[in-house]
Amino acid sequence: MNRFAFRLLFIAGLAASVVHADTLKINGSTTVNLPVAEAAELLRAEQKMVIQVDTQGGSSGGISMLGEGLVQIGMASKHVNEEDRLKFPKCKFKEIHVGEDAVALIVSADVWEGGVKSITKDQVKGIYEGVTTNWKQLGGPDKRIAFFNKEPGRGTWEVFANWVYGDHKKAPQVNFPEVGGNEETRNKVGSTRGALSQLSSSWADGKTVFALNIKDESGELIPPTNENIATKKYPLSRPLFLLTNGEPVNEAKTFVDFVLSDRGQALVKKHGYLPLAELK
Repeated sequence: MNRFAFRLLFIAGLAASVVHADTLKINGSTTVNLPVAEAAELLRAEQKMVIQVDTQGGSSGGISMLGEGLVQIGMASKHVNEEDRLKFPKCKFKEIHVGEDAVALIVSADVWEGGVKSITKDQVKGIYEGVTTNWKQLGGPDKRIAFFNKEPGRGTWEVFANWVYGDHKKAPQVNFPEVGGNEETRNKVGSTRGALSQLSSSWADGKTVFALNIKDESGELIPPTNENIATKKYPLSRPLFLLTNGEPVNEAKTFVDFVLSDRGQALVKKHGYLPLAELK
């Protein structure tokens, strides 16, 4: 290789390393991903930022990859717990609240049309523990309950398990088919007769999958509406976070500031979540 060619390769490699260093990497929750992905599109176009957004491993994946220093921003639909902080002692996890959501218990159209419009905590527990296996036991059609469980570690699953058992660590090991992100969950439930799963409420379209009301101990039916999420009346409400290692800096700060701005919060609302200004 002559000196000129070597120099060109060196310059190309140097340029590539600079681009790589400036790349803002974001990973985590498929729920938080919707407004984040659109914010990334805008910042790429307007500020020429280089941004990579992924949802590998959901909330737990976002926490782990931030803890390992593989991304600058994690996305999570659950709090960073003490175990996470102990596992990654060098990471000063900072939770940046960007919106609010709820976990809905969704059913397929045949279950909804068969008369099942609400469910209690005890009924959910019976299904999860394999005691209740047919919708007829809950006043619905004579069909087997096809339960799809969210992958453990997903923010959606932890909110569900915390509600049913008081602490997700107390949830028993179960043997149900597992689903990952929101789109996969909605597609599975929508295409399976007798199906039930946990899903971000904003993904319940009322066409292929339907969000059940939660019936509390007094018999009141509580739907996952924005009002009930804002006031925490709906029992499976949850915060949505961007996570950084300490205070965000450089490209991460630019991104976080945008999501917290009026334009960014409008994206949160556009995708069916509650922006910070509407929380009570």
